[in-house]
Amino acid sequence: MPDYPLAGVRVLDASRVLAGPFCGQLLADLGAEVIKVERPGAGDETRSWGPPFHDDLSAYFLSCNRNKKGVSIDLAKAEGLDLFYRLVDKSDILLENFRAASAEKLGLSPQHLLARNPRLIVCSISGFGRTGPWTDLPGYDFAVQGLSGLMSITGPFDGPPSKVGVAVTDVLTGLYAATGILACLHARQTSGRGYVLDFALLDCAVAAQVNVAQAYLTSGIVPPRQGNAHLQIVPYQAFKTMDDWLILAVGNDGQFQRFCAVAGRPALAANPRFATNSERVRHRAELIPMMEAIMKERTAKQWESALLEAGVPHAPVWNYAQLFSSEQAAARGLRLRVRDASGKDVDLVGSPFHITGAAAPPAAMPPRLGEQTEEVLRSLLGLTPDKIEALRGAGAI
Repeated sequence: MPDYPLAGVRVLDASRVLAGPFCGQLLADLGAEVIKVERPGAGDETRSWGPPFHDDLSAYFLSCNRNKKGVSIDLAKAEGLDLFYRLVDKSDILLENFRAASAEKLGLSPQHLLARNPRLIVCSISGFGRTGPWTDLPGYDFAVQGLSGLMSITGPFDGPPSKVGVAVTDVLTGLYAATGILACLHARQTSGRGYVLDFALLDCAVAAQVNVAQAYLTSGIVPPRQGNAHLQIVPYQAFKTMDDWLILAVGNDGQFQRFCAVAGRPALAANPRFATNSERVRHRAELIPMMEAIMKERTAKQWESALLEAGVPHAPVWNYAQLFSSEQAAARGLRLRVRDASGKDVDLVGSPFHITGAAAPPAAMPPRLGEQTEEVLRSLLGLTPDKIEALRGAGAI
């Protein structure tokens, strides 16, 4: 067996769109065998979310489905549902985002599946979870960003609420789900039994707002939008320089003193209104206009050189072209090159896992719809070519 962290673990990924598929990709990157189950004919709707496309695979689909085997099964047909049950029996983990009512009707509720496979780890992902008055409501990232308070703290101070530029609540839920699954895999070694995980986009979005959400619970004050500034640290924001934007991330009083020295403003650091972070937060409205004027005295490159030498945290604001052409991106494998079935090179966003002492599985293209259906049904369920052909004729696969 390969020396992958999750070698020997089989995941049945019956989820769609982003949160579940992203979780499945994380597990695949760690060496699990991930079988993606999709409806024949259409498949995961993100296959059509484009342009851009590589052939007929959308960039969206490419971003969260690598290293998986593609199987197409129609769960609405009795033969297809039976195939799914048999795959459940052979799996360690099931990822799903079925509507609760639909799962119950099909006999795919976690309780029913655990009765079949008592060691199964069932991870259910939905917008609002399996309890509460919103259980049956569909949940989408944009809506959850609005409901969770995230949009209320994102955007310009005097502008409208804004969403984050990526479907961040889906991604966060996928990360939380992967963490929970790994914990249950570990627990199963001792308990010998399966587990049911219930993850909601709303719950994960709130939990991930950490200090800002906690500030409200601590103070009872609804925090205002800060734009590119920080609610509790000053100066910690993006500033316009003479020619470009630069992030200044002053995290403590010593760094502020060093910034003032580099800027030729030692009196600013000595001013009791700005000497400590707490005072700088209180006097933000007075300090920030001074900082904005100071930062416009030099170019971004000039500031970068001076701040680097002084040990003051900072960063330019890059676009993707600048990021992916950088030496750092190359060194860390942020761009991952794979080949499709025709031999064409395809660039994917790389995996962030770097684990010493364990091998990483070779990266593989996301599957075409149903690409490995026959392979999985033969090797895993022992179906003959005649049986597979009969299932295809019945529209079950």
